[in-house]
Amino acid sequence: MSNESSIISKVWNFANILRDDGVGYGDYLEQLTYLLFLKMVDEFAKPPYNREISVPKEYDWESLRTKKGAELETHYAKMLRELSKAKGILGQIFTKSQNKIQDPAKLFKIIDMVDKEKWSMMGADLKGKIYEGLLEKNAEDTKSGAGQYFTPRALIKAMVECVRPEPMKTVCDPACGTGGFFLAAYDFIVKNHNLDKEQKAFLKNKTFHGNEIVANTRRMCLMNMFLHNIGEIDGQSFISSTDALVSDEGIRFDYVLANPPFGKKSSMTFTNEQGEQEKEDLVYNRQDFWASTSNKQLNFLQHIKTLLKTTGEAAVVLPDNVLFEGGAGETVRKELLKTADLHTILRLPTGIFYKQGVKANILFFDNKPASKKPWTKEVWVYDYRTNIHHTLKKKTLQMEDLREFITLYNPGNRNKRKETWSKENPEQRWRKFSYEEITARDKTNLDIFWLKDKSLADLDNLPDPDILANEIIENIEAGLESFRMIMETINGKQE
Repeated sequence: MSNESSIISKVWNFANILRDDGVGYGDYLEQLTYLLFLKMVDEFAKPPYNREISVPKEYDWESLRTKKGAELETHYAKMLRELSKAKGILGQIFTKSQNKIQDPAKLFKIIDMVDKEKWSMMGADLKGKIYEGLLEKNAEDTKSGAGQYFTPRALIKAMVECVRPEPMKTVCDPACGTGGFFLAAYDFIVKNHNLDKEQKAFLKNKTFHGNEIVANTRRMCLMNMFLHNIGEIDGQSFISSTDALVSDEGIRFDYVLANPPFGKKSSMTFTNEQGEQEKEDLVYNRQDFWASTSNKQLNFLQHIKTLLKTTGEAAVVLPDNVLFEGGAGETVRKELLKTADLHTILRLPTGIFYKQGVKANILFFDNKPASKKPWTKEVWVYDYRTNIHHTLKKKTLQMEDLREFITLYNPGNRNKRKETWSKENPEQRWRKFSYEEITARDKTNLDIFWLKDKSLADLDNLPDPDILANEIIENIEAGLESFRMIMETINGKQE
């Protein structure tokens, strides 16, 4: 078998060659997913595996690798169309599939590259490294919008290190994108526990459950899981194509790790009587929700609370508006503080997400049984936003940047946390607030900060020009997003 660097080099070289033909990373990744899946099915059908996997013989890997030129192009297009009609995981992988590589010679070369490797024998680390690298490159392509399905991996790993998932417990992500939270949880469990046979089987096939309504993103998630040795290629899919917010399926989980989609409102598009496209706010009227609203993030937060077992734990990325918005937002915050232990908030800097203008936080909370008294006693806040500067290229977010937060979070024993902030040290980032202090704030506002912005006072220590320019763009984008929300509200009231 080729060595690691050689395989990675081949896969990446094709990505660059196809870009010159106008085929972006996303389209290449999509085609690579189809081909890898068929090749691995072919390998698993042979010794030593000898599995019977339901791919029709006329559309299997052998049927593909024996053709060239126009015949290959025609056969490949027909194969994608037919396999999209299949049931189960096969159908999910090929849903809405199309051939995006119009040059049959280049398509043949990619098929040949895939054919030369024994992917089923290759280490999960190597396969995962190749695929995750392409997913990240695809996310960087801002025009494609793929970044909204890709959470920075350093952030995900930090969240998982704080929650510390254990074997034989379940993990859910109701907006799972390309599966980053699943991979990080899987790696953490494998690294920190000596698993027996039963635990390994549970981790592979029963630990994870997610929802992803975008077909292309869902197929990438499934393939990402397979390449990391999660799930069976002919097993049951653990990624649902349904909208997680529509109803409560009744399944409860030990952990929910999630970064729900950005964008304030849930909406549906329809054609009116004049034949024009219109959008209508989508409000989920669920009896298990504390408040009915079209705010997507508030709905996800309520849904995540529902998903947890009474002993369940959650870590969720949410935008600032969830922390300070009145009306439904205030209701949700008050109920969350009462019915769960909202113990930690991490304020995130701008410049780390692929959608600009996003000011976000991570909320860590533990679910609790019914009680007359509020479960939240104190909320610990770590401000990793004020005077922090990151960009997507030159100064990317790394795990080491969040190491202090993880240490202070003290996942081994949260009862022994210690503040770094004090009246004598007002510039420290780690501070706690009592339940009484929080509920005394206007609208139970959780958007809490106390550090001074040094860039406003110290002109001699301004960030580098590119970081400063990026922050200006971020602030303008955030401002525009706020104005859009205001206009949506005004237009809604006028109607």
